[in-house]
Amino acid sequence: MTITTFSSREFNQAVSEAKRAANSGPVFITDRGRPAHVLMSMEFYRRITKNQERIADLLTMPGIADIDFEIPSSRERVRPADFS
Repeated sequence: MTITTFSSREFNQAVSEAKRAANSGPVFITDRGRPAHVLMSMEFYRRITKNQERIADLLTMPGIADIDFEIPSSRERVRPADFS
């Protein structure tokens, strides 16, 4: 896997080159020298996200209503925020 970096200006001038580079690995796009975006192929994206479950999917699981879940009360005192 190759990681490539383009500045925002370079990316705007060479989108096709960045897309080709994304076939070999992620492409970091910087804004004022700091990483701001990542371009990757759809194949790579699917590979890194395929086994991750989303919280929304977990909450819609059959039988989820049968699970007992109690949140213990907190003994910490709530203090008003100081905005001064």
